[in-house]
Amino acid sequence: MVVWLGVDVGGTFTDLVAVDDDGRMLFGKVPSVPADPSEAVLDAVRGAGLAGSGTGRDGAAGAVERFAHGTTVATNALLERRGARTALVTTHGFADIIEIGRQNRPALYDLTRDRPPPLVPRELRYTVVERTGPDGVIVPLDANSLRDVVAALTALSAVAETGGTPAVARAGGTPAVADADGVVRPLAAVAVCLLFSFAHPEHERQVADALRAALPGVTVVASHEVLPRFREYERFATTVADAYLTPALSAYLGALARRCAAAGLPSPLVMRSSGGVVELAAAAEHAAACVLSGPAGGVVGAAYVAARSGLDDLLTFDMGGTSTDVAPVIGGRVQTTAEAVLAGIPVTLPTVDVHSVSAGGGSVAWVDSGGALRAGPRSAGADPGPACYGRGGVEPTVTDADLVLGYLADGASLGGEVTLSRAAASKALAALGAILGSGPDGLSVEETAAGVVAVADAEMTRALRVVSVERGLDPRELTLVAFGGAGGTHACALAEELGMHRVLVPLACGVLSALGLAIGDVRRDYLRPLHGPLATAGLGAAFTELARAAHADTPAADVPALVIEYQLDCRYVGQSHELTVVATTDGGGAGGGFSVARIRAAFEAEHLRRYGHTAPDRDVEVVAVRLVATVPGRRPELRAPAADPTAARTRRPIYLDGSWREVDVVPRAALGPGDTVPGPAVVEFPEATCLIRPTWHAHVDPAGSLLLTRVH
Repeated sequence: MVVWLGVDVGGTFTDLVAVDDDGRMLFGKVPSVPADPSEAVLDAVRGAGLAGSGTGRDGAAGAVERFAHGTTVATNALLERRGARTALVTTHGFADIIEIGRQNRPALYDLTRDRPPPLVPRELRYTVVERTGPDGVIVPLDANSLRDVVAALTALSAVAETGGTPAVARAGGTPAVADADGVVRPLAAVAVCLLFSFAHPEHERQVADALRAALPGVTVVASHEVLPRFREYERFATTVADAYLTPALSAYLGALARRCAAAGLPSPLVMRSSGGVVELAAAAEHAAACVLSGPAGGVVGAAYVAARSGLDDLLTFDMGGTSTDVAPVIGGRVQTTAEAVLAGIPVTLPTVDVHSVSAGGGSVAWVDSGGALRAGPRSAGADPGPACYGRGGVEPTVTDADLVLGYLADGASLGGEVTLSRAAASKALAALGAILGSGPDGLSVEETAAGVVAVADAEMTRALRVVSVERGLDPRELTLVAFGGAGGTHACALAEELGMHRVLVPLACGVLSALGLAIGDVRRDYLRPLHGPLATAGLGAAFTELARAAHADTPAADVPALVIEYQLDCRYVGQSHELTVVATTDGGGAGGGFSVARIRAAFEAEHLRRYGHTAPDRDVEVVAVRLVATVPGRRPELRAPAADPTAARTRRPIYLDGSWREVDVVPRAALGPGDTVPGPAVVEFPEATCLIRPTWHAHVDPAGSLLLTRVH
């Protein structure tokens, strides 16, 4: 037998799922190692007994045939502004596009709120003299200006790590400026973004080639290679983010590959933000495509397990230690977007339509200047972690509140290395309650904990509304799929607030992102600008070109399994933004002919869902064509395991709706197919906990998931 392995690195824990030929699954969880995430990856693999060939614990047999990985390296580098020292080369007169951006503000009515600063400071932006237009070259690329830029960037790349000023910092002689920590670092990346290069890349290609020849140790990224489409701000910002993040991700993946080789594991595939995995080398070339690597795996895993339970219209709810990620799945199809913004930076590459908020189990509870209780955005992370972890943390978190309220068990073990302490959690929350209360003793520990949970729940409810109500979806018609270490604990409360009646908690809920990695499709996305009326857009020729590229990039052994989907970015003539729809053919692939009527019908159906209206009398135009090429991953059938007769049920008090009550505590292993659990109760999974509120009833479905139904 062979094993497909998925490992997801989160901010607090690193999760593992292994799936063998028979559909048996092996789960694992270890604390993350922020200083070197690859160390936790190998810790998880070794803990499962899967380093090299042989049989892992719990009977997962055989050698690891495929290893897929989800990483937060690119995400964290962008959030923390710890990417590479990056320069920008653009057309003369357009150096400030990445700073000017759009006219919209982060907070419409807050005049003191600034946009995040650009990733490339003004002193590292360079220009060349050139210009192209709709019909091609207007001003030829000036060789002297290119030579000056190459010389300036060559000097910057030679700056010592410990500081110093280069002899020539930029054209004009302006010296380099140190980073925020006072260190002048050598140049590590260059983004080349010329005006209109999406249509005419010749000049941009010449600039990139010259820089690559002169700077062999520097990452050079050209915008036509990353995002060949119009809207210069989004194209520039995405390309800059790609250059800024790629050195760090490339170095991390290289180190991980070496560790895997030493452990007898195959070279990892890497999950991209689109919800598909690619070879390590492809991921290392363009880090911007991996900024939502981990969350994308969770959505893929949720869609898979829900389909096995006969559910295909979903809201996925992934509550981990650092953040909560939510996304819609409609008709079993993971929804994607090309309009993602992370840390204030547009990254307009195909991305699972995930919305993230800083409300996780490790989110720190605090009191703001107005006396209001808050939870997040700061997190206790993996080190020191919540106060209840006993690893030096003293600030109260959502996990501490869940423990004090009885939802989690005192003395429970997380990942085999963390033991929860209710006493430590109570001490941290008591200090917070003393600040909140108006009386001499402040709020009680229970009242404070309930307040922390309520605040976190309100933030997560708002996030779910963003991906449902604001997307034209009625949450009452959807099923909430809860996963992550804390997802099942909070799911019923969120569902009640949204008027939802079904919650699905998968067997692998604590490690579902890793399951999504293990079964994920290999996916490549292709894009080409094509602007014109829908009826005369020349779709067949454009798609044939993209299909040819997809076949060339796919290993010969995978070509027979290759699945191609054609997509169009369409809009009504005169609109500023477009919608992406699937373009169906009359048969025979791209050469089989496209039905303009069906494409328009698909566009108007999506327009109606998203915006609530259509304009039948207006023409539709195409602005870009897309092609998605996938090689399907393994989809094992899921079967509910038999109940373990040695798993003992217990009872303990939990704090619900303002009072304590004694409830059943049921180990998940004690439940077999068809077993039921009426609320209120707690079901304890190996890596997570599910709180069943009083008006809910749970049963184990044939796929092994716990389906919760609201009965009142």
